[in-house]
Amino acid sequence: MASTVWKGHLTFGLVSFPIRLYSAARSESISFNQLHKHDGSRVKQVLYCQAEDKPIPRSEIVKGFEYEKDRYVVVEDEEVKKVAPQTAKVMEILEFVKSDQVDPIYLETSYYMAPDEAGEKPYALLFEALKETGFVGVAKIAMHNREHVVILRPGQSGVMLHTMYYAHEIRKVDEFRTDVSLVKEKELALAISLIQALADDFQPEKYTDDYRDNLLKLIEAKKQGQEVVATPEPKESKVVDIMEALKASLAAAKKPAASAKTAEPAAAEARPARKRARG
Repeated sequence: MASTVWKGHLTFGLVSFPIRLYSAARSESISFNQLHKHDGSRVKQVLYCQAEDKPIPRSEIVKGFEYEKDRYVVVEDEEVKKVAPQTAKVMEILEFVKSDQVDPIYLETSYYMAPDEAGEKPYALLFEALKETGFVGVAKIAMHNREHVVILRPGQSGVMLHTMYYAHEIRKVDEFRTDVSLVKEKELALAISLIQALADDFQPEKYTDDYRDNLLKLIEAKKQGQEVVATPEPKESKVVDIMEALKASLAAAKKPAASAKTAEPAAAEARPARKRARG
């Protein structure tokens, strides 16, 4: 069973019901341990006190905030809990906005929001109302020593919660802009045709992490004492004429579909022939 990362109440208006949050996703990567190069033994990180010039145990570590150069104020865990806002226990929906108004750049971490005991009906009501209206809820919640603005949206099976970056955390890059005056109508038409030729339903399960797979193959090869095979270098083609490149791309994208269509009539003609032969 998934572990709960937050437990409390959700309120909107005068409606309140208990909920739980569960992590919806986690990234997977290959992790390596640090070894001593000369003997292959595992190395350890040591906590070291500069003033006493000696290693110290983790039990003697406290939190400190540097308010001036080399000057700190010590903050205890219990003191942090005392100043936690009400949103540490109660998440309140502040407003509802249209889902298409939320730029995905603001979305940070995803969670499943599930109803706790006696909260099933109001939870289902919120879920259906969000689906029917196309709105998402904007709320605030405190967890992991931080208060988050969150988005509540209807997922496939229930309400999803996404923590958001604050506006000041989104980096503004002056160089990030697009000069659309460079685009010609014929080029745009071909680009749209290429997009339509490559269009498909989104199936996230068909995408794999080739870097991770290659690392696992490398590790297995080294375990077996085999030679590590290098990944072939990608072929880079310099774009000289964008129109010709678009036309060639469109022709290549249409080939599989065209060959599939021509194969269908041929297969249909072959089936009656086989039947006659068996007869």
